[in-house]
Amino acid sequence: MPDAEPLYNVRERTGEPDHTSVDDVVALVVERAQNPRDDHEDAHLDRAMATIIDTHGTESVRTVIHRVLVDNEPFRTATNGLEMRNVDGVRIGTMASWFLEELNARDDR
Repeated sequence: MPDAEPLYNVRERTGEPDHTSVDDVVALVVERAQNPRDDHEDAHLDRAMATIIDTHGTESVRTVIHRVLVDNEPFRTATNGLEMRNVDGVRIGTMASWFLEELNARDDR
């Protein structure tokens, strides 16, 4: 991908109104944490996010998601200053990038 291309197609990064916003990604992360997809292969990650949100709060999770998707911070270091383990940043960043892709695919239909 050329350097001029955004790493993540998120509205706050690209300026494209058709791209999903960080708030939409956060909302889906929280919704899936509250209602894990028991019949899905990634249900364990939904439950892991529920634990992270219960432990650190939605605002900290939102901060990590913004840092990853908009500021292009690595998953492991996006937790700096949040009293959160680096592995939680990996989990949050992974889920956020997957959900962003899912939401943008929905909008493409």
